[in-house]
Amino acid sequence: MTDRYETLVPKPNEARAAAGEFELGPDTVLVADDLAAADAVRLLLTTLRLPLRPASQAARNAVTVRIDRTVGGPETFQLKVTTDGVTIVGADLDGVWHATQVLKQLLPDDAWRAVGRRGTAWRVPAGEVADSPALWWRGGMLDVSRHFFPKRTLLRYVDLLAMHRMNHLHLHLTDDQGWRIESRLHPEVHEQGSHRPYTQAGRDRSAGRNDGTPHGGFYTLDDLSEVTTYAAERGVTIVPEIDLPGHSSALLASHPEFGIGDHQVLTGWGISSGVLKPTPPTFEFVAELVGELVEAIPTGYVHLGGDECVMKDWATDPEVTAYLAEVGLSQHEELHGHFLRALGGRLTELGTRMVVWDEAFVTGGLLEDSIVMAWRGDGVARRAAAAGYDVVRAPVFPTYLNYDQSDSPDEPLSQGGPILLSEVAEWEPLPSEWSEAERAHVLGGQFQAWSEYIPNERHLDYLMFPRASVLADVVWRGGPAVDLRLDAHLGRLAAAGVEFRPFEGSHPWQRGGTGDRRRQTGSTMDAERAHHEEISVVADVVTTTGAH
Repeated sequence: MTDRYETLVPKPNEARAAAGEFELGPDTVLVADDLAAADAVRLLLTTLRLPLRPASQAARNAVTVRIDRTVGGPETFQLKVTTDGVTIVGADLDGVWHATQVLKQLLPDDAWRAVGRRGTAWRVPAGEVADSPALWWRGGMLDVSRHFFPKRTLLRYVDLLAMHRMNHLHLHLTDDQGWRIESRLHPEVHEQGSHRPYTQAGRDRSAGRNDGTPHGGFYTLDDLSEVTTYAAERGVTIVPEIDLPGHSSALLASHPEFGIGDHQVLTGWGISSGVLKPTPPTFEFVAELVGELVEAIPTGYVHLGGDECVMKDWATDPEVTAYLAEVGLSQHEELHGHFLRALGGRLTELGTRMVVWDEAFVTGGLLEDSIVMAWRGDGVARRAAAAGYDVVRAPVFPTYLNYDQSDSPDEPLSQGGPILLSEVAEWEPLPSEWSEAERAHVLGGQFQAWSEYIPNERHLDYLMFPRASVLADVVWRGGPAVDLRLDAHLGRLAAAGVEFRPFEGSHPWQRGGTGDRRRQTGSTMDAERAHHEEISVVADVVTTTGAH
């Protein structure tokens, strides 16, 4: 019989099985010294369909939950299962969430179904787990702009992140190909920017082929508020992103007066000339949109993008040039950092911390407490950390899971690659060659799902899992995955309805075939790594060909 304590994902620091088991049943009671902790356990175990009636105390047949800050630092937890019951101790509510997720993994795989099969016995093997994370920021990014995913997908991915003890869901809500946020102050923004008449077919944008199918969608502010609350109840923080001043063509579709270049929702991929003018009227307009977003998602974080901004056309615009002189700057490129700092200041007024891609570090677009999301390799991440900024590791290699999983010709269309499961497992989010001071500024890491070639949720599952499961282990433990037993975990993923890629290769219906979804020439990972590893100057921000 498989020792389920050896199959936990992420792999705990301490876990050991013991003799016997405990069965949760209709008469099992819940003893808790904290109402929020009790609610968390009931919520996460709701699929068991057990009453878990409250009790003040119980010697046997109980799930006992308490918060004890002396057990360790933030998110620390202890789980003990005996033949008499289950005891969960968390240093905080996060610890209780994590311990309950571990308990659920120890149960039969049916615990991950919406409803367990009739007659399932909820037996959990006896044993103990004690654990705490090495890194605080552990999560994933979903690009819902290039291809829109309905609200149910966001809710589902909250559950999948929580299943893996990941705690941040970064939503890339705007880009050239779609604006996905309702605006009540400026409804024309989402009415015009949320849809396109068709989408590029295949990889070659110059070929001019498209699928002939309208595509679009947006989230109402109430939708985003709902997702945020749902996530908070599961220990997951939503981090919304409005990408600017580049990648703004969809926004400019309704307000071309605020920008330069493309003023329409784009139907193909790549970096566009649709760039906001970094001037006061643009700032005030965008600040209103940001204010609406913060009200709907009051999590304390907003990502302002800052990546792949084509700045060369600012020099040809009289309004931008006049403003450059007004603020006493000498180079138009300096307005990139100036604009982001101004918006970051507005976020500060709203009690919200600015997150940006690493280009903003290069152009001086940071406030003292800004978080740098470093996607272009270890070099720029280390420089930001050495400069004293907090960093979230998100390098193209190996966290961009929208790349191929193998070199097989059967793989479906993707960004390129491949990035192998083993390469994700070998990643060091805390590089050993960095100084202790630099490593101290690494908040954590996350996987990315850029959706140019991810048209639906089924393909999203295929590309993310099981690689995302391995990355969850890496960021939890702060280093390469060692002795991770992923085979048994696939049973949990299957019960949860995840259409992952099997170890032995894709299912027949997951393959690319011979049409537009076939594997085509894309970016090789060696070329991507060479291009992004040592970017450090402003010129690179303008000319980068990027993987976003």
